[in-house]
Amino acid sequence: MSAFEHEAIARRVLDELLPYRRRYPESRAEQAADEARRVAEVQLPRIAAFVAAGSPIEFVLPAFPAKSPNPGKVLHQLPDMAERLSLSFLNHLCQRIQLFYPPGAHLKVCSDGRVFGDLVRIGDGAISAYQDALARLIDELGATHIGVFNLEDVEAYAGHGDDHDWLRERLIQEHAEPLERVRETLMASDEGVALYRAITRFLLEDGLTPDYAGSKTALQRDAKERAVGVIQRSWAWGGLLAERFPQAIRLSIHPQPADSLKLGIHMLPTRDDWLTPWHGVAVNTANRFVLMKRSEAQALDAELVEINGQPSHYRLRGQAQAPRVALGEATL
Repeated sequence: MSAFEHEAIARRVLDELLPYRRRYPESRAEQAADEARRVAEVQLPRIAAFVAAGSPIEFVLPAFPAKSPNPGKVLHQLPDMAERLSLSFLNHLCQRIQLFYPPGAHLKVCSDGRVFGDLVRIGDGAISAYQDALARLIDELGATHIGVFNLEDVEAYAGHGDDHDWLRERLIQEHAEPLERVRETLMASDEGVALYRAITRFLLEDGLTPDYAGSKTALQRDAKERAVGVIQRSWAWGGLLAERFPQAIRLSIHPQPADSLKLGIHMLPTRDDWLTPWHGVAVNTANRFVLMKRSEAQALDAELVEINGQPSHYRLRGQAQAPRVALGEATL
């Protein structure tokens, strides 16, 4: 194939991704075309390199860490319909690419719960249970285009897989920037401030559990401090992944600037550009599933649905209408 044909296929791949791109909430509709152009300038050459080599297109997605500890946001601590639908979407995305590009695509879910579990106050036992259940779910779905890569899978860390504190400390030593430098970087851009505020909000919400007895002000102050550490570790994990998968197209569960090497992606329709399957529940509306917090589903008087005796998702009763969502009419 010619370089023109390589780029044409790369364009079709990008066209599969762009409808699900996570954008910053303040982005205006009239900016969409310009942002798509800027995304293409970064991503098309990277995708075309796989096509020129005749290789499967490789995606990495740091995601699926563990369920939020707040029962006001999630159903329980194991993957449910929110994860099932998200993994199915990712696998189908790769399948659609294979329809017009026979080598296809493969996506590596790089679970980051182990990376910052101590900072988000989720125990390693819960993280292991979530990771194991996620792997079983991928097998159950027959999601052959998806693999999983965890911190304990790093070849250089072999023999220390059960020493989770050692793994985290080694990651920080080898790949993390000092906390103060991370803070300065965050505060230097609107995107950095937005990320810092979003992670702080997640930590604050996750900490407001029924057994929390302190003040919200104290918890917010604590969340602000931990947020910088979470971002430090997340960036360190990203640096390790860049070394391990240097050519891969880097997807993200957070909104990203249009000219970033990372491409933020929605896996489920949601009205919150920062909400993820592990911070929410899937709600079956009249014609599709929408992601929202458990408390929001309950406020809509949604009905809890169980599958095989386990809480799975919610279903809106009668003619109740779902809230507006970020993905418009996209169906996953």
